[in-house]
Amino acid sequence: MEDFLDRLWEYIEAGIQFLGNSLDGVLQHLHFLGPVVLISFLALCTIAVTKVLNRVIVTKRYGELEKNFQHWFQLRQEALKCEDREKGKRLARNIDQAELNRAYYDYFFEGFLLGLARRVMPIFFMFAFINEFYRAERLLEFFGRGYVTQLPSTSGEPIFVGAVVWYIISIIAGYLLWYAIPKIIGKLTSTSFGSVKPHTEESGC
Repeated sequence: MEDFLDRLWEYIEAGIQFLGNSLDGVLQHLHFLGPVVLISFLALCTIAVTKVLNRVIVTKRYGELEKNFQHWFQLRQEALKCEDREKGKRLARNIDQAELNRAYYDYFFEGFLLGLARRVMPIFFMFAFINEFYRAERLLEFFGRGYVTQLPSTSGEPIFVGAVVWYIISIIAGYLLWYAIPKIIGKLTSTSFGSVKPHTEESGC
């Protein structure tokens, strides 16, 4: 069994290394963009992949667990609406102990595993790739400097930002923009349509 696991890990490691080398070969053609744009582009690609995986990787079991959890949660809410408050609390407590706690645990654990596959793994893979292929010495080789960018500081000395740190900043900013831009566009659209008054034609006799 141990030999099998060792061989399996070797295959996985070789596959990851192959993917990393292949991606590195493709990105060689984009180095003219500079490290700031390149790392930001990789972060946006990672976010796009997680969004696609959120739609693609949805197990039948997860849907069933979600329905089961919602069913017992709604029953609990109905129990709390009982006119006899003490009786409602007892019913809710019984539902918690009998079904809801277990339904929530199964639903949460399945969602956690799906979250690992859909979000954490792509972000972690790209993080490891950037940490390996765009470390300081390679940045110096590719772009003539061992950092991605530099930021001003209160001490007067610039803060040098490496590839990994810039990737994390880009990921956070990308998710914030992904969430905020549709809302901003929606508000602007609703404001534009709301400011247009319907045109009524006046007809004379």
